Amino acid sequence: MPLTGKKILIGITGGIAAYKVCELIRMFKKQNACVKTVVTKSALEFVTPLTLETLSQESVYYKQFETESKKPEHIALCDWADVFLIAPASANTIGKIANGICDNLLTSLACAFQKQIIFAPAMNTGMWNNKAVQKNIETLKSYGARFVDPDSGYLACGTEGKGRLADLNDICDAVKNVLQNADESADNKFLKGKKVVITAGGTKENFDPVRYIGNYSSGKMGAALAKKAFEAGASVTLIETTPLLRDCSDSINTVDVVSAKEMLDAVKEEFLNKNADILIMTAAVADYRPETTEQLKVKKENTDELTIKLVKNPDILSEMCKLKKEGMQIVGFCAETNDLIENAKAKIKRKGCDWLVANDVSRKDTGFSSDFNEVYVLDKNLNIVKIDKDTKENIASKILEQIWQKQAK
Repeated sequence: MPLTGKKILIGITGGIAAYKVCELIRMFKKQNACVKTVVTKSALEFVTPLTLETLSQESVYYKQFETESKKPEHIALCDWADVFLIAPASANTIGKIANGICDNLLTSLACAFQKQIIFAPAMNTGMWNNKAVQKNIETLKSYGARFVDPDSGYLACGTEGKGRLADLNDICDAVKNVLQNADESADNKFLKGKKVVITAGGTKENFDPVRYIGNYSSGKMGAALAKKAFEAGASVTLIETTPLLRDCSDSINTVDVVSAKEMLDAVKEEFLNKNADILIMTAAVADYRPETTEQLKVKKENTDELTIKLVKNPDILSEMCKLKKEGMQIVGFCAETNDLIENAKAKIKRKGCDWLVANDVSRKDTGFSSDFNEVYVLDKNLNIVKIDKDTKENIASKILEQIWQKQAK
């Protein structure tokens, strides 16, 4: 891919291979990339700022507390760069970054950088094979960092083995691949700038302090939609009855609720009051609740029969469809055990939502708690698109693409 206009930040650490980065800068500049360099104090023992400035035609950054902009230097450089390449990456710097140590400008950058970091290590074979070093590398990989592993050959220390900086063409290709993937990912941000509210899970309606009326909804479909909407560029709030996203991105806001009344209040606040763009109601909301909730646990010794009077819960989907403002869009969900399409058509007419996603929860392979689903997407004109059985994450992607990616085009 062409590198014209791409902004490449190169971090240089202390090691004899630092001199090779000068040629790497030339390679990037020949392809019309913009290159800036940040160096550690040790790196300056091997390359001079003047050399790097001459080749990159940019300032060299190494002082953590001096800045050319109003922002702290490490934040300004993070905002500027499309990719952060650390080459050569020493065992010392790899260890610091893996453990969140920010004691110089380069490590502070790595800690704050939100895009892709690529490490091109170079070190003695014994250091490369050291268990602590390998553990740090695996830690960084688990965080999403990429590595261009060192080559084997004759090393500056006079030994032969693995540890020499990878071929510069391989490093250049790794940078190109990352930038190409970033471009492709940006093309898929069809919900960028949208505020999306999603409900998930089954509500619980207490009839005493320890028991409730509920349903078997796991919330997996809603959690999958929240994750995929976030990946598509949306700002996402998940109103959930089951904490399914605790291990997911911190960027997804979660609101915990229990009952239908609590969910209604949360939806009003997050969707209407905060002027969200999209509401996706995957939650299985109880249609009825006990008229009263006992203050103490109901004892079976006190009665042979138990009668609980139920009253209707508010219809959250219908109410939101009536109250939504111009431009707001609402997707309802329809869980049925029979006559799926007929019931779905009736529901979308009755509720007034923009789209309805219908699924058959009587099927053991796609019903509640399953990791799979098969759905039908209906619009207001009763056009129907079937999405065949797949994992709930893939189904979530296909639902979003079916509705909003087509709109974006």
